[in-house]
Amino acid sequence: MKPDLKALTTESRNERSMQIDTAQPMDILRIMNEEDQRIAKAVEKVLPDVEAAVTYAFESFKQGGRLIYMGAGTSGRLGVLDAVECPPTFSTDPNMVQGIIAGGENAFVKAVEGAEDKPEAGEEDLKKLGLTENDTVIGIAASGRTPYVIGALQYARSVKAKTVALSCNENARISKEADTAIEVIVGPEVLTGSTRLKAATAHKMILNMISTSSMILLGKAYENLMIDVHVSNEKLKERAINIIMRVTDVSYEQASEALEASDLQVKVAIVMIKKKLDKAEAIKLLEESQGYVRKAIES
Repeated sequence: MKPDLKALTTESRNERSMQIDTAQPMDILRIMNEEDQRIAKAVEKVLPDVEAAVTYAFESFKQGGRLIYMGAGTSGRLGVLDAVECPPTFSTDPNMVQGIIAGGENAFVKAVEGAEDKPEAGEEDLKKLGLTENDTVIGIAASGRTPYVIGALQYARSVKAKTVALSCNENARISKEADTAIEVIVGPEVLTGSTRLKAATAHKMILNMISTSSMILLGKAYENLMIDVHVSNEKLKERAINIIMRVTDVSYEQASEALEASDLQVKVAIVMIKKKLDKAEAIKLLEESQGYVRKAIES
Protein backbone atom coordinates (compact mmCIF):
# COMPACT_ATOMS: atom_id res chain seq x y z
CA MET A 1 0.00 0.00 0.00
CA LYS A 2 1.38 3.39 -0.96
CA PRO A 3 2.02 5.89 1.85
CA ASP A 4 -0.62 8.56 2.41
CA LEU A 5 1.22 11.80 1.60
CA LYS A 6 -1.75 13.86 2.78
CA ALA A 7 -0.97 12.70 6.33
CA LEU A 8 2.39 14.50 6.23
CA THR A 9 2.60 18.06 7.55
CA THR A 10 4.86 18.92 4.62
CA GLU A 11 2.10 17.89 2.20
CA SER A 12 -0.86 19.49 3.98
CA ARG A 13 -2.55 22.67 2.76
CA ASN A 14 -1.94 26.03 4.40
CA GLU A 15 -5.20 27.76 5.27
CA ARG A 16 -3.49 31.16 5.24
CA SER A 17 -2.47 30.90 1.58
CA MET A 18 -5.58 29.32 0.03
CA GLN A 19 -6.28 32.44 -2.07
CA ILE A 20 -2.68 33.20 -2.99
CA ASP A 21 -3.33 32.58 -6.67
CA THR A 22 -5.53 35.69 -6.79
CA ALA A 23 -3.32 37.86 -4.55
CA GLN A 24 -1.38 40.94 -5.60
CA PRO A 25 2.45 40.82 -5.43
CA MET A 26 2.71 42.61 -2.07
CA ASP A 27 0.05 40.36 -0.57
CA ILE A 28 1.94 37.27 -1.75
CA LEU A 29 5.10 38.64 -0.18
CA ARG A 30 3.36 39.40 3.11
CA ILE A 31 1.94 35.88 3.30
CA MET A 32 5.36 34.36 2.66
CA ASN A 33 7.07 36.68 5.12
CA GLU A 34 4.53 35.92 7.85
CA GLU A 35 5.00 32.20 7.31
CA ASP A 36 8.78 32.55 7.36
CA GLN A 37 8.58 34.21 10.76
CA ARG A 38 7.29 30.93 12.18
CA ILE A 39 10.46 29.07 11.20
CA ALA A 40 12.83 30.33 13.90
CA LYS A 41 10.31 29.41 16.61
CA ALA A 42 10.04 25.92 15.19
CA VAL A 43 13.83 25.58 15.22
CA GLU A 44 13.94 26.81 18.82
CA LYS A 45 11.79 23.86 19.89
CA VAL A 46 14.30 21.31 18.60
CA LEU A 47 17.49 22.91 19.94
CA PRO A 48 18.16 20.01 22.38
CA ASP A 49 18.17 17.61 19.41
CA VAL A 50 20.42 19.94 17.44
CA GLU A 51 22.77 20.02 20.43
CA ALA A 52 23.05 16.23 20.27
CA ALA A 53 24.02 16.48 16.59
CA VAL A 54 26.66 19.11 17.40
CA THR A 55 28.11 16.81 20.06
CA TYR A 56 28.31 13.92 17.59
CA ALA A 57 30.07 16.08 15.00
CA PHE A 58 32.51 17.55 17.53
CA GLU A 59 33.42 14.10 18.86
CA SER A 60 33.89 12.82 15.30
CA PHE A 61 36.26 15.68 14.49
CA LYS A 62 38.29 15.07 17.66
CA GLN A 63 38.71 11.42 16.61
CA GLY A 64 39.79 12.34 13.09
CA GLY A 65 36.36 11.53 11.69
CA ARG A 66 34.08 13.42 9.36
CA LEU A 67 30.66 15.07 9.24
CA ILE A 68 28.73 13.80 6.22
CA TYR A 69 25.41 15.20 5.00
CA MET A 70 23.20 12.93 2.87
CA GLY A 71 20.10 14.02 0.96
CA ALA A 72 18.26 14.17 -2.33
CA GLY A 73 17.09 17.21 -4.29
CA THR A 74 16.86 20.39 -2.22
CA SER A 75 17.85 18.52 0.95
CA GLY A 76 21.01 17.23 -0.73
CA ARG A 77 21.86 20.67 -2.09
CA LEU A 78 21.57 22.21 1.37
CA GLY A 79 24.07 19.69 2.70
CA VAL A 80 26.49 20.40 -0.13
CA LEU A 81 26.07 24.15 0.37
CA ASP A 82 26.92 23.96 4.05
CA ALA A 83 29.85 21.60 3.49
CA VAL A 84 31.58 23.62 0.77
CA GLU A 85 31.56 26.76 2.93
CA CYS A 86 33.59 25.13 5.71
CA PRO A 87 37.05 25.21 4.04
CA PRO A 88 37.03 28.97 3.28
CA THR A 89 35.42 29.87 6.60
CA PHE A 90 37.35 27.58 8.90
CA SER A 91 40.38 26.42 6.86
CA THR A 92 39.20 22.80 7.14
CA ASP A 93 40.23 19.99 4.85
CA PRO A 94 37.50 19.54 2.18
CA ASN A 95 37.03 15.96 3.38
CA MET A 96 36.22 17.00 6.95
CA VAL A 97 32.65 18.12 6.16
CA GLN A 98 31.09 16.59 3.06
CA GLY A 99 27.74 16.93 1.36
CA ILE A 100 26.53 13.96 -0.71
CA ILE A 101 23.54 14.36 -3.02
CA ALA A 102 21.58 11.53 -4.60
CA GLY A 103 22.52 11.25 -8.25
CA GLY A 104 26.02 12.65 -7.80
CA GLU A 105 27.50 16.12 -8.21
CA ASN A 106 25.61 16.80 -11.44
CA ALA A 107 22.35 16.55 -9.48
CA PHE A 108 23.26 19.78 -7.70
CA VAL A 109 22.48 21.84 -10.80
CA LYS A 110 20.13 19.51 -12.66
CA ALA A 111 17.61 17.12 -11.12
CA VAL A 112 18.39 13.43 -11.57
CA GLU A 113 14.99 11.76 -11.75
CA GLY A 114 14.51 8.71 -9.56
CA ALA A 115 17.87 9.01 -7.78
CA GLU A 116 16.20 9.43 -4.40
CA ASP A 117 14.14 6.23 -4.75
CA LYS A 118 17.05 3.83 -4.29
CA PRO A 119 18.08 3.03 -0.71
CA GLU A 120 21.00 0.98 -2.00
CA ALA A 121 22.38 4.12 -3.65
CA GLY A 122 22.69 5.83 -0.27
CA GLU A 123 24.57 2.83 1.07
CA GLU A 124 26.88 2.68 -1.96
CA ASP A 125 27.73 6.38 -1.72
CA LEU A 126 28.83 5.94 1.89
CA LYS A 127 30.82 2.83 1.07
CA LYS A 128 32.73 4.83 -1.55
CA LEU A 129 33.72 7.26 1.21
CA GLY A 130 35.05 4.46 3.40
CA LEU A 131 32.67 5.32 6.23
CA THR A 132 33.89 4.39 9.73
CA GLU A 133 32.60 4.47 13.28
CA ASN A 134 34.45 7.76 13.79
CA ASP A 135 32.17 9.57 11.34
CA THR A 136 28.81 11.29 11.83
CA VAL A 137 26.15 11.01 9.14
CA ILE A 138 23.22 13.42 8.96
CA GLY A 139 20.39 12.27 6.71
CA ILE A 140 18.27 15.17 5.45
CA ALA A 141 14.74 14.74 4.08
CA ALA A 142 11.94 17.25 4.57
CA SER A 143 9.33 14.51 4.11
CA GLY A 144 11.28 12.17 6.36
CA ARG A 145 10.73 9.22 4.03
CA THR A 146 13.32 9.45 1.22
CA PRO A 147 14.62 5.92 0.43
CA TYR A 148 18.10 7.19 -0.48
CA VAL A 149 18.46 8.71 2.98
CA ILE A 150 16.97 5.67 4.71
CA GLY A 151 19.53 3.42 3.02
CA ALA A 152 22.36 5.74 3.96
CA LEU A 153 21.35 5.89 7.63
CA GLN A 154 20.86 2.14 7.86
CA TYR A 155 24.33 1.50 6.48
CA ALA A 156 25.86 4.18 8.72
CA ARG A 157 24.41 2.51 11.80
CA SER A 158 25.68 -0.87 10.64
CA VAL A 159 29.27 0.43 10.80
CA LYS A 160 28.54 2.15 14.14
CA ALA A 161 28.87 5.71 12.81
CA LYS A 162 26.80 8.30 14.68
CA THR A 163 23.56 9.10 12.86
CA VAL A 164 21.15 12.03 12.81
CA ALA A 165 17.84 12.26 10.93
CA LEU A 166 16.71 15.77 9.95
CA SER A 167 13.12 16.11 8.75
CA CYS A 168 10.03 18.31 8.97
CA ASN A 169 7.44 15.70 9.98
CA GLU A 170 6.62 14.07 13.30
CA ASN A 171 7.39 10.35 13.60
CA ALA A 172 9.32 10.53 10.33
CA ARG A 173 10.44 7.27 8.76
CA ILE A 174 14.09 8.33 8.80
CA SER A 175 13.88 9.12 12.52
CA LYS A 176 13.65 5.39 13.19
CA GLU A 177 17.02 4.86 11.53
CA ALA A 178 19.05 7.38 13.54
CA ASP A 179 20.61 7.82 16.97
CA THR A 180 19.07 11.29 17.16
CA ALA A 181 16.08 12.68 15.28
CA ILE A 182 15.56 16.38 14.59
CA GLU A 183 11.94 16.85 13.52
CA VAL A 184 11.45 20.58 12.98
CA ILE A 185 7.75 21.20 12.38
CA VAL A 186 7.39 24.41 10.39
CA GLY A 187 3.81 23.73 9.30
CA PRO A 188 2.26 23.60 5.83
CA GLU A 189 4.08 25.36 3.01
CA VAL A 190 2.72 28.47 1.29
CA LEU A 191 2.67 26.37 -1.88
CA THR A 192 1.49 22.93 -0.84
CA GLY A 193 4.36 20.44 -0.78
CA SER A 194 7.01 22.93 -1.95
CA THR A 195 9.54 22.10 0.76
CA ARG A 196 12.21 24.28 -0.82
CA LEU A 197 10.44 27.07 1.09
CA LYS A 198 9.90 26.86 4.88
CA ALA A 199 11.25 23.35 5.34
CA ALA A 200 14.44 24.13 3.44
CA THR A 201 14.93 27.39 5.34
CA ALA A 202 14.61 25.56 8.66
CA HIS A 203 17.04 22.89 7.56
CA LYS A 204 19.59 25.44 6.36
CA MET A 205 19.40 27.19 9.73
CA ILE A 206 20.00 23.90 11.54
CA LEU A 207 22.89 22.80 9.30
CA ASN A 208 24.50 26.22 9.81
CA MET A 209 24.13 25.72 13.57
CA ILE A 210 25.67 22.24 13.52
CA SER A 211 28.73 23.09 11.44
CA THR A 212 29.38 26.49 13.01
CA SER A 213 28.93 25.31 16.61
CA SER A 214 31.19 22.31 16.15
CA MET A 215 33.87 24.50 14.56
CA ILE A 216 33.69 26.99 17.42
CA LEU A 217 34.12 24.11 19.86
CA LEU A 218 37.23 23.09 17.91
CA GLY A 219 38.76 26.50 18.59
CA LYS A 220 38.15 28.10 15.22
CA ALA A 221 36.80 31.30 16.78
CA TYR A 222 38.17 33.83 19.23
CA GLU A 223 35.39 35.85 20.85
CA ASN A 224 33.10 36.07 17.78
CA LEU A 225 35.87 36.41 15.20
CA MET A 226 36.72 33.89 12.44
CA ILE A 227 40.35 33.37 13.36
CA ASP A 228 40.79 30.36 11.08
CA VAL A 229 39.53 32.02 7.91
CA HIS A 230 41.30 30.75 4.78
CA VAL A 231 42.99 33.75 3.13
CA SER A 232 42.39 32.95 -0.55
CA ASN A 233 41.54 36.36 -2.03
CA GLU A 234 41.90 40.10 -1.37
CA LYS A 235 38.57 40.41 0.44
CA LEU A 236 39.50 37.61 2.85
CA LYS A 237 42.97 39.06 3.30
CA GLU A 238 41.47 42.38 4.38
CA ARG A 239 39.14 40.54 6.74
CA ALA A 240 42.09 38.64 8.19
CA ILE A 241 44.05 41.84 8.79
CA ASN A 242 41.07 43.45 10.51
CA ILE A 243 40.60 40.38 12.72
CA ILE A 244 44.24 40.55 13.80
CA MET A 245 43.90 44.29 14.53
CA ARG A 246 40.79 43.75 16.65
CA VAL A 247 42.36 41.00 18.75
CA THR A 248 45.79 42.55 19.21
CA ASP A 249 45.16 46.34 19.01
CA VAL A 250 48.04 46.83 16.57
CA SER A 251 48.09 49.07 13.50
CA TYR A 252 47.01 48.00 10.03
CA GLU A 253 50.64 47.85 8.94
CA GLN A 254 51.70 45.69 11.89
CA ALA A 255 48.77 43.32 11.37
CA SER A 256 49.53 43.04 7.67
CA GLU A 257 53.20 42.30 8.34
CA ALA A 258 52.34 39.65 10.91
CA LEU A 259 49.88 38.01 8.53
CA GLU A 260 52.54 37.80 5.82
CA ALA A 261 55.12 36.51 8.30
CA SER A 262 52.70 33.80 9.42
CA ASP A 263 52.11 32.60 5.83
CA LEU A 264 48.58 33.99 5.96
CA GLN A 265 47.60 32.03 9.09
CA VAL A 266 45.50 34.33 11.25
CA LYS A 267 45.80 32.21 14.40
CA VAL A 268 49.56 32.14 14.13
CA ALA A 269 49.78 35.89 13.47
CA ILE A 270 47.69 36.65 16.57
CA VAL A 271 49.85 34.48 18.82
CA MET A 272 53.02 35.96 17.31
CA ILE A 273 51.90 39.46 18.23
CA LYS A 274 50.29 38.72 21.60
CA LYS A 275 53.15 36.56 22.88
CA LYS A 276 55.97 38.33 21.00
CA LEU A 277 57.06 35.11 19.30
CA ASP A 278 58.31 34.20 15.86
CA LYS A 279 56.31 31.99 13.52
CA ALA A 280 57.84 28.68 14.58
CA GLU A 281 57.40 29.46 18.28
CA ALA A 282 53.79 30.57 17.76
CA ILE A 283 52.96 27.38 15.85
CA LYS A 284 54.55 25.27 18.63
CA LEU A 285 52.53 27.09 21.30
CA LEU A 286 49.33 26.62 19.32
CA GLU A 287 50.05 22.91 18.96
CA GLU A 288 50.59 22.65 22.71
CA SER A 289 47.27 24.48 23.18
CA GLN A 290 45.50 22.08 20.78
CA GLY A 291 44.78 24.93 18.39
CA TYR A 292 42.91 27.13 20.88
CA VAL A 293 44.12 30.72 20.56
CA ARG A 294 42.66 31.84 23.89
CA LYS A 295 44.49 29.04 25.70
CA ALA A 296 47.72 29.90 23.84
CA ILE A 297 47.74 33.61 24.61
CA GLU A 298 46.67 33.11 28.23
CA SER A 299 49.29 30.42 28.88
